[in-house]
Amino acid sequence: MTERKHILVFRFSALGDVAMTVPVLRLLLAQYPHLQVTMVSDPFMAPLFAGIDRLRFYGADTRTTYKGLGGLWKLSRELRREISFDAIADLHYVLRTRILGLFLAGQPQAHIDKGRAEKKSLTRPHNKQLRPLPSSFDRYAAVFAQLGYPVRLDVAEGLSPAPAAILPVQLNPQRTCIGIAPFARHSAKMYPVAKMKEVVKQLAAHTDLEIILLGSRKEAAQMQDWEQLGNNIQNLAGRFGFAEELAVIARLDILISMDSANMHLASMYGVPVVSIWGGTHPWLGFYGWGQDPAMAVQTDLPCRPSSVFGNKPCPVHGEAGCMQEISPEMIVERVLNRIK
Repeated sequence: MTERKHILVFRFSALGDVAMTVPVLRLLLAQYPHLQVTMVSDPFMAPLFAGIDRLRFYGADTRTTYKGLGGLWKLSRELRREISFDAIADLHYVLRTRILGLFLAGQPQAHIDKGRAEKKSLTRPHNKQLRPLPSSFDRYAAVFAQLGYPVRLDVAEGLSPAPAAILPVQLNPQRTCIGIAPFARHSAKMYPVAKMKEVVKQLAAHTDLEIILLGSRKEAAQMQDWEQLGNNIQNLAGRFGFAEELAVIARLDILISMDSANMHLASMYGVPVVSIWGGTHPWLGFYGWGQDPAMAVQTDLPCRPSSVFGNKPCPVHGEAGCMQEISPEMIVERVLNRIK
């Protein structure tokens, strides 16, 4: 009988990056039945990993309970006491995970290569070297390969089943359900709100469609009057917890999103995503799991991409300026071509 091995995995933020670990971990565990994984991440992330066989989620808030050097030392002592692990996979490789690795020294460790130099060659203002870079999925898988567990990245096998959480709202089974997540963490990644409202208006004119608006409680107010655009629109922003929100996303027929966490949440469940790109670019390696490249709405501008994470305005067009040439009609057409 093969001895069961146990890998301790670190990835704390951001939501989209943590979501991108899910298909890789699913495939790792499916391809190595003798493996067990403990995923150490922010407690909020727990619903992403629910129901994965042989995966234990260990919530650790490094902003409060485990803050600073003393907090990380405390966390390392708890991990050593509670978990008999054989290796560490650092999928984050920032200061706090590197310190954790030092505190937990004694077992094989591997960490992600983020490809910073490659990404810089795509985002610098001049002499860009435009080419597709390895995805975050590839980079995560490479960490496990270093530990002796190469992972075959099969899209279908990496998908998550719909969450067991009860659907918190009634969706009309006679209509095609379109989710719209119009916000992003950084403004350079966000399509102008007035134009997105026009997208909603045009889609709502199709009575065989149901429009579900998604976002945080803070963002809900910005979409308050959008429901008036049609009786087939529901504004669910900020109304439910994370697990319930995942249950809604998993049951969509299609999602419209920015280069944001919502793209990755939908991708986990195999939901097609029409994604809108400005200062960032799919070639930087953050495109959704199994998503069709043709579903990315973007324009070819010499300034793009201007930023890896969208946290810097374009030096040529400013905040979200790289999206100005994307019309609402372009987005609506991409959606209708997919579902009709």
